[in-house]
Amino acid sequence: MSRIGRPVRTAALVLLVVVTAACATKRGNIPTGVTEPDKYLFEQGKLSMDDRKWFTAREYYQQLVDGYPQSPLRADAKLGLGDAYLNDGSTEGKLRAEREFQEFLSYFPTHARADYAQYKLAMTHFDQMPKAERDQTETLAALEQFAAFRQKYPNSELLPEVVEKERVARDRLSESIYKVGYFYHRARWYPGGISRFRQVLTEDPKFTNRDAVYYYLAEALVTVKLEAEALPLLEKLEAEFLESEFLPKGAALKEQVKTTLASRTPGAADGSPAATPAGTPAPGGIIGPGNPSGGIGVTPPPAKPTVDVKPPQ
Repeated sequence: MSRIGRPVRTAALVLLVVVTAACATKRGNIPTGVTEPDKYLFEQGKLSMDDRKWFTAREYYQQLVDGYPQSPLRADAKLGLGDAYLNDGSTEGKLRAEREFQEFLSYFPTHARADYAQYKLAMTHFDQMPKAERDQTETLAALEQFAAFRQKYPNSELLPEVVEKERVARDRLSESIYKVGYFYHRARWYPGGISRFRQVLTEDPKFTNRDAVYYYLAEALVTVKLEAEALPLLEKLEAEFLESEFLPKGAALKEQVKTTLASRTPGAADGSPAATPAGTPAPGGIIGPGNPSGGIGVTPPPAKPTVDVKPPQ
């Protein structure tokens, strides 16, 4: 048995050495005779990226960055390293990618591809944005980096893509605020709903789904007897949206508002200011229990929603 086992063990050892050598060469060892080792490492890293072999690509790029500080390819390898981390899809990868792009902007602030690094830095946060019902810290971070891009690189070829992604991030944040307002609206705590709806329109007047905000804010204002403030919102709904599920309901509510205003003051049906009847709150005020003369009511707010709250379709 020992005479048979020895050749087997020897063959296994030889195979292990061959495999190890092959892996070492694949993972960054530079073959003999290569005259431009930095170029070789960069090209191998790029080939690995094309094959979606993110770990292998990182090893080539890292060897170039660490071993050839004077190479003209070092900056591009730094970007490649960040892309390889970002593309692997893991949370740890995104955090490492963020660091790589930040270091690139610190080391090479005037590089021709600095705009790309800034864009990718924003994308490390963009790719981590949660649903609208969750904490929006990453969304805010993405918006901050997109804003920095627009300020630093207004003439970049990447600007259209940045603007597109920024709109997505802004919509996510506004949707988060809107859903809290809608929850309060459904719970009939109108001060909370009105506050959130107004916040959306103030901070993000181009919110993609603002038709819902116009309608529900107008509906809430009508409920608390602030029809004069609701009318302009319903007019905006009609003016800004050719198609919307809220148009029919908005048109009906608009007619109701006009009728109410006309009944209070002749000539007010066209939206002109009406006299304020006794007991009606000043603009922005809410009549509520213990608050008959106006101002925000004393009814406590319901708990902030922690689950998905969707308006009826």
